[in-house]
Amino acid sequence: MIRKVTDIFHSGELEAQRLYNSHEQWSEREVAAVNNLYKQAIDDETAYFIEGQSYFFISTSDNTGKCDCSFRGTEEDKKGYTQPAVIVINPKTLIFPDYSGNKMFNSLGNIIVNPHIGILFIDFPTATRLRVNGHAEISQDMNGHQEKWPTAKRYVRVTVEQVFRNCSKRIPESV
Repeated sequence: MIRKVTDIFHSGELEAQRLYNSHEQWSEREVAAVNNLYKQAIDDETAYFIEGQSYFFISTSDNTGKCDCSFRGTEEDKKGYTQPAVIVINPKTLIFPDYSGNKMFNSLGNIIVNPHIGILFIDFPTATRLRVNGHAEISQDMNGHQEKWPTAKRYVRVTVEQVFRNCSKRIPESV
């Protein structure tokens, strides 16, 4: 099913496109390409990529729109095993641990008042970038994930709404 452009982009994005794009209307071919680019669930290839990343960035905002961006990464357990940064539970759900931090709880506080979350994965060696947008909730239920993340204090479960790969053009080369 091909979604309409208005189902993919919000009004602000559409207005920016109107103001700053050289063309005024999306062609059927462009709509089909955008529809294919902006997925609504995580496929197997994308899940493999996500679970292979050792870090990612999250963006949250409070109920007034003030934003916060944070780094999240893997942690090594006492046996030297690197814990995964994130796990894909199913095509519409991923989960990541929350560890002790600076005690300010910026991201978790934002999630409590505004569940919208953006997640950015960047693999510098392959110049691959992937974004996931969705709704987050904080889970205190330690059952089921303690084996993977024994030092986690809680988990953040994300219901996926939008998944898309970004152009790799401006990712700096990394060794």
